[in-house]
Amino acid sequence: MNTPFEDGYRFPAEWEPHEATWLTYPHSDDSFPGKLESVYPPYMQFIAEIAKSEKVRINVPPAYKGRLMHQLDEAHVDGRQVEIFERESNDVWCRDHGPAFVVKDIPGRQKAIVDWEFNAWGNKYPHDADNRIAGAIAADFDLPLYRPGIVMEGGSVEFNGQGTLLTTRACLLHPNRNPNLNRQQIEQYLHDYYGVRQVLWLGEGIDGDDTDGHVDDVTRFAGAGTIITAVETDRNDVNYEPLQENLRALRCMRLLNGRQPDIMELPMPLPVIHNGRRLPASYANFYIANDAVIVPTFRCPQDDRAMQILAACFTGRRIVGIDSTDIVWGFGSFHCLSQQEPVSGCFWNEN
Repeated sequence: MNTPFEDGYRFPAEWEPHEATWLTYPHSDDSFPGKLESVYPPYMQFIAEIAKSEKVRINVPPAYKGRLMHQLDEAHVDGRQVEIFERESNDVWCRDHGPAFVVKDIPGRQKAIVDWEFNAWGNKYPHDADNRIAGAIAADFDLPLYRPGIVMEGGSVEFNGQGTLLTTRACLLHPNRNPNLNRQQIEQYLHDYYGVRQVLWLGEGIDGDDTDGHVDDVTRFAGAGTIITAVETDRNDVNYEPLQENLRALRCMRLLNGRQPDIMELPMPLPVIHNGRRLPASYANFYIANDAVIVPTFRCPQDDRAMQILAACFTGRRIVGIDSTDIVWGFGSFHCLSQQEPVSGCFWNEN
């Protein structure tokens, strides 16, 4: 069987037009110990904001469908914009277990799904049901399905849509993912199944991140040639040096066109602590919807500054801050919760 690259597919940038955003409904107390009920209001607000400009497709275990529908109604979400799919799941982080949609840039812009193996960030949690979701979606929509057979999570990779991928050594080279693969072999999989031609490697993620260093908590593309990266200004903070190291690495990088990317620095929020544990709170975990950039906020002074910086980067979109202080207790935020589905027949859009 050919690879997606051989068949002419690529993974689009997040700012390219979406047909829908995929989510997986939060239902397990294990995902948000002691916080599950407080997660629902910001989660419904997230759905409502996305639904203003695109479909929201939600995986939900059958036992929770009625509750979801009631919550959507209470939150005044436009029901015409929501599609519900009954499937069992273990956890809520659709970015990592959901379908990776690739497209062909030809008339009709065909779509396919890459179904990577998902092992819950190194077999940390149950994941059998989550690992079946991407294949089930491909079957429901009769889409071509590619199965690389190695572990990969959506939050570990970031794309500019023009052939470049950002990732971290801490995650993709961690022995709890693909211990039999070296860096060159992993790059080949990224080339073959995401259709990229360049892989740029950063070092570490942020403290408290139990994914072993996902890039979407650290550094994101805001355009084909623009990168936003989190920085910590407190030299005594454990995140200071790893984020400075990533910043230094970015300044030495060149894109496929030979140009140095424009680099925008994004502040880190004040530490978010729950039950004595540092949580992976980061403004870099924003989600780019069709008409909005949805930004996690953390009830601290840096919230406004982060949204101002993102507003300057995404001038054609609304900047919407939603309180993620309780959501991040599950070790993720809005980007981790979501996975975009690109439209068919769409055109290139810079950001």
